[in-house]
Formats: sequence, structure tokens, C-alpha cells
Amino acid sequence: MPVKNRFAEMQAEITEWRRDIHAHPELMFDTHRTSALVAEKLQAFGCDEVVTGIGRTGVVGVIKGRATGSGKVIGLRADMDALPIHEATGVDYASKTDGAMHACGHDGHTAMLLGAAKYLSETRNFDGTVVVIFQPAEEGGGGGKEMCDDGMMARWDIQEVYGMHNWPGRPVGSFAIRAGAFFAATDTYDIHFEGRGGHAAKPQETVDTTVMAAQAVTAMQSIASRNADPVDQVVVSVTSFETSSNAYNVIPQKVHLRGTVRTLSKEMRDLAETRLKAICEGIAATFGGTVDVDYHRGYPVMVNSDAQTQFAADVARSVSGDCEEAPLVMGGEDFAYMLEERPGAYILVGNGDTAAVHHPEYNFDDNAIPAGCSWWAEIAEQRMPLS
Repeated sequence: MPVKNRFAEMQAEITEWRRDIHAHPELMFDTHRTSALVAEKLQAFGCDEVVTGIGRTGVVGVIKGRATGSGKVIGLRADMDALPIHEATGVDYASKTDGAMHACGHDGHTAMLLGAAKYLSETRNFDGTVVVIFQPAEEGGGGGKEMCDDGMMARWDIQEVYGMHNWPGRPVGSFAIRAGAFFAATDTYDIHFEGRGGHAAKPQETVDTTVMAAQAVTAMQSIASRNADPVDQVVVSVTSFETSSNAYNVIPQKVHLRGTVRTLSKEMRDLAETRLKAICEGIAATFGGTVDVDYHRGYPVMVNSDAQTQFAADVARSVSGDCEEAPLVMGGEDFAYMLEERPGAYILVGNGDTAAVHHPEYNFDDNAIPAGCSWWAEIAEQRMPLS
């Protein structure tokens, strides 16, 4: 079945929702306007239940099919939050909030799931229950975990869960997916080296933390090149190097390094953390200084379930005619928390030749709306068919 005609008819309306959300971006858990808009629309659509405040500002809508004898319950999830970026698109619906922007397309995700919810509420052409999940704080806040910690899966007896993300560089409305590990675990670290500061003309009287930290920056790259199996994925990036002095003639007492580690398996995640700490401790001891390594575990690896991935790909082919195997992604995605609690799958939908996500010139392509809405609707109708 191709893109549903109903979504072609609704495209202008859904586009209007999307652009309104785009013009009023909200960060992290502060999605109060967006959450209220979502709840208001779900109630207007006639959802059987609309609940706010799940995961602080998340919204859940429940839509029962014409029949519910199958006992199946499918969750469909979209994210609502924006990014702390100054928009540079120049569109007439650009952000009205200085320093906040929908630079990752969550406005499009939310609008498309609202479109699917409206259609499913109108038709109810399935045997079971659809739970539409609108999540805050995907961009670093772990809103998915908060919704799960609030008992969302058990409360509505969600058995499978599906998510979607737009993808610049892919043809508009096309799909790509992969089974197994898909998006990376996203860990961060703060490393504090301390030595003995002093005059730059008398280095022999100091314990030079700049040299110490510079050695660590280089040595940490050996985690990927000499500790990891070459067929596994690990990225260790140092993204900030701050000394406690910015004078030309002072060797600083302290240096603070920040960065991120990306991995695609639990084993590699454990190895990277262990080696990073050992490298820094060894270097500090070698140069006569001390170090404190604070390693923060962020989003886990996002793993698509095999059976649900195959189903999601088949649905995508029924909508667009094709679904390619997606590449591994070293970015993070907190839908991983939902997939840790229930089997499911996460798919990419093409967003055309736009700027990359998280770029100030990025914009969601509204021409992707019919395909995205159709995929979500077909997930419900094909997974829970009426007999």
C-alpha cells in the first residue's frame, strides 16, 4: 500500500502544526507549550485517554481500535524538544525564541505522529490499542528514561514500541533501517590533572600539567587504535582543553579536559572506560602529578529487535516501495531506553538535501510528512489487523 491519500489531504494542516512548533522551540523538559498543544490536539481527535506529566512533561494518548480482542498494544514515539542553537534558516516561521531552534527535526516528528494519531482516531482500522508517546528532553536530558521510569510501559501494557527520525541526505520520504546495534552509547568525561604550577622560565621547578594533559590527549587515541578490536566501533574525542592560567609566562597548576566516548557494544563501552582511566592515571603518575577522572555514562546503545526491524522495513517498503539498510550511527538516541524495556524498532525517513541536523541552517522538509505519517499508521494497522 503506498502513501495513504488521507495524509496527502492532511499535509497542509500537519505542515501548519509543524511550523507553529518550529516557531516556538522549547528545550529539554521545558516543553510546556508543545506538550499542551499536543494534549489539546489528542483530546480534539477523540483519543480514548490523554495523560500529561509522564516523564515530567511527556504526553501519552491512547487510541483503541474497532476491536481489541487481540490484546495487542503498540507504542509509537516522537520527541518534542529543540536545541540551544541560534537559527539561521531565514524562513518566515523561524524560531521566535532567541538561542533555541528545532535543528534536529523534532518539530516534524511531533507533527507527523499527531497526523497519524488523528487518522487512527478517525478510522480505528485495527484490532488492539495504539499508544502515542510524545517525549521531552531527547537532546541530552534522557526524557525517554524518565517516561519509562514513570512506569509508562507497564501502565499501558505496551508490548512493542516504534520510533522514527528524519535523515538529511536521503531522498525525501525514503526509508532506511538496520537490526541490532544502530545508534551509539554516548558517554562523557571530565578529567582534572593537577601538578605544581610555576614560572615558565623555570620548568624544572614545576610539574607541568599542560604536558601531562597533552600526553593524555594523544594516548587516549590508542584506545581505538591499539585496545579495541579493529572491527568494533569506538570514538574517543577530546572536545575541551582548559588550563587554570592563560598567561604567557605561567605553567598552570591544573588542566581540565572534557570529551565524549561513543561505542556500539557493552563490552567496548566497558573497555573504553577502563582504558581511559588507566591511561590518565598512568600519565599523571609518570609526570609526578595527580588526576581525577569523572566518567559519565550517558545514553546506552540503541538496539533494534530483529523481528520488529524486519516488520518495520516491510511496512516502509509498502509505503515507499523500498527500505535500505542504514549505516551504523555514532550519534546517540534516548529511544534506546524504551528499546531496553520492550522490543521494537527505530527507522530513518529521508529529509532530502537539507543542512545536517544540529546545524543552524537545518530545516525539516514538509514533503516527508505523508510518508512518515503513513509509516506510523501502517505499523498499527499491519501489526494489529482486523480479522
